[in-house]
Amino acid sequence: MPINRIVSFLPSATELLYEFEVQDNLYGVTHECKYPTDATLKPCVINSVVNSDKLTSKEIDTMTCQLLKDGKDIFVLNENNLKKANPDLIISQETCEVCAVYTNQVNKAVKILEKKPILYSMDPHNMKEIIESVLKLGEILERKEKAREIVDALEKRIENIRKIKSNKIPKVLAIEWIEPFFTAGHWVPEMIEIAGGINMISKTGEHSRRLDIHEIVKSNPEIIILMPCGFDTQRTVTEYKKFLKNKENWKELEAVKNNQIFAVDANSFFSKPSIRTVEGIEILAKIIQPEKFKDLRVSNTSFEQIENSIT
Repeated sequence: MPINRIVSFLPSATELLYEFEVQDNLYGVTHECKYPTDATLKPCVINSVVNSDKLTSKEIDTMTCQLLKDGKDIFVLNENNLKKANPDLIISQETCEVCAVYTNQVNKAVKILEKKPILYSMDPHNMKEIIESVLKLGEILERKEKAREIVDALEKRIENIRKIKSNKIPKVLAIEWIEPFFTAGHWVPEMIEIAGGINMISKTGEHSRRLDIHEIVKSNPEIIILMPCGFDTQRTVTEYKKFLKNKENWKELEAVKNNQIFAVDANSFFSKPSIRTVEGIEILAKIIQPEKFKDLRVSNTSFEQIENSIT
């Protein structure tokens, strides 16, 4: 069946569709599909009931946990826009029911559509699987040559980082949520290792999980990278100053004392299994090995060192 009409339930898939230059066939996206900017002009078929722009980290966590406990959906399907989209293909995910549209909404979508679309779930948990998802989608879209072109360019950039190693390999802790603390799982530990660090606490492929300050103290990281899921750099810096920098035991950490605390644009480069995670590796390389990668260019506002952490 030819694929002329596509609906994306996943921001990273939306980004990839633009890389494949099939955006004219994209008839529905989610409220989180903000890159590239043109994606925001597409009809929205999914919205969140959690307004993360107006809530603190703790409020977002509390509301999300309550919704899950009550068996309620975090995301709402716009049935009218979905019917108008009339997709031949729906792209979704099964990695995290909190971060992006999950199985419930996909099942609802299929039920209300008269023409049953092809369903493709992108479910990567490491960098290899992120790369493989490009090839798989290229096959579905009958754009194998373009997929290989994209993958070759990504693998070259990854190798350019991987091959440069410092004599001293610092211990790095990535934190995915501030209040409460969560580890950064899935592909992030591997990204840190490629960039020249020793990843602490979490492991590649594992789901993110809660942790407490005592576990952070015990891990004794030399560098701490804050990447709250869905937040940009400035939002993360703001959350840090309000809720974290004076937290009990935090100021005793060596990374804090040495001003080795960094905020990154997690929403763009770390939270999603998109091809932009490759730039995330480049950002980490600049943080972990600043002298070796001082000339490497990354996006403006992609990260910020939080100076004078103790006041």
